[in-house]
Amino acid sequence: MSITYRFRFLEDGSELNIETAAATDGKTNEQPDHPADWTRLEYCQCSNCPLKREEHTHCPAALDMQPIVEDFRKLPGFKKVEVIVTTEERQYSKTTGLEEGLRSLMGLVMANSDCPILSNLKPMAFTHLPFASQDEFIVRSAGTYLLRQYFNMKDHKEPDWNLDGLVSLNRELQLVNQAVWQRVHSACEGDSNLKALLSFFTLSSSVSYSLETQLKKIKNRFLNETTQLEEFEFNGPGQGS
Repeated sequence: MSITYRFRFLEDGSELNIETAAATDGKTNEQPDHPADWTRLEYCQCSNCPLKREEHTHCPAALDMQPIVEDFRKLPGFKKVEVIVTTEERQYSKTTGLEEGLRSLMGLVMANSDCPILSNLKPMAFTHLPFASQDEFIVRSAGTYLLRQYFNMKDHKEPDWNLDGLVSLNRELQLVNQAVWQRVHSACEGDSNLKALLSFFTLSSSVSYSLETQLKKIKNRFLNETTQLEEFEFNGPGQGS
């Protein structure tokens, strides 16, 4: 089942529907019939891109993003929209600026792309959370990465409990983000796509540049509950001071 993003513009009631492949399907997004020039691999190719031009004519992530960029290329990011996201399990909705809805959609599409670097985000796409806040993004990024380390440990591989690999991955993603922004910039007249990408990049940079700081901000939200549980078990119900 695909994940559908429906954008309803409050100004005039018009709508745009975007369907993307769900990570659980093991399918890829449909490719455009006429790839734009800015999707060619050599056009603003990422400095850390592992793909060879002799084997790949176009950037996989750019091909997936082309329909979105074309649909929203003339629109300003401040336009008010109601965004309804429908997955197999549930439906989300939020009235917000176009920029935030596009940030969520682009993050999903990029994570589901066949880009060798972005594909590291597929576990995040598997538990896609539209309109995630920065704290939610940090929790999901760190939690997903730590679960992978648990599986590595069970498979007798060396786990990375210090999250060093997560920081390294997001540094790689920052290079990809910069190149993608340059690609999309050349195709846009309005700023909705660009602002959405910049907003998405800000979330990603919070992992690569300040992960420890971000984790300290949410530390008490996890430890307080544990402390209360330990006190409850130690004193017993109704036996506290």
